[in-house]
Amino acid sequence: MNNCNNRYIITGGPGSGKSTLLDKLSALGHQCFEEISRVIIQEQHQIGGDKVPWQNLSEFAEICFERMSIQLYECKPERKCFFDRGLPDIIAYVRRGGLPVPPKYFQQSNQYNKTVFLAPPWKEIFINDAERPESFEDAVEISIFLRNTYEELGFTVIELPKFSVADRVQFIDNYLSTDKDS
Repeated sequence: MNNCNNRYIITGGPGSGKSTLLDKLSALGHQCFEEISRVIIQEQHQIGGDKVPWQNLSEFAEICFERMSIQLYECKPERKCFFDRGLPDIIAYVRRGGLPVPPKYFQQSNQYNKTVFLAPPWKEIFINDAERPESFEDAVEISIFLRNTYEELGFTVIELPKFSVADRVQFIDNYLSTDKDS
């Protein structure tokens, strides 16, 4: 497997600006990986399926796990890669749903850099859509589960400031250029 030092996760609750940030990082030439969970939800809506987090969380999590694991192999070892959510997100969501977490989710979660960027809940930019039906209060709770899970797994959680997208990109670039562990 590729060296994990160049694999950075951007996580956070729904509607916290992750995808917009990843789009900007991608436009600047970074290798970025889309949010698999959103893709799966879109696919399930198209076929009338129930493998979405609010109907069949365990099956949804398993599909996410499989596809996120594939993303890891697609990261070029010579470049920084940014992921819109990582495997530990699945652990947090499964825990929040009160389900047991399969051991393989923990085993694969060490395939990323130990620095993870958390986009905090941000009411001013929060919106709902077909793939994000959660309320802002749900987003806050999810964010807490995410932070706790990442910290429990030994990640250093760096909270992104509530800045413009360009300033968030600059924040990440500045942090990674001064972080000796990355």
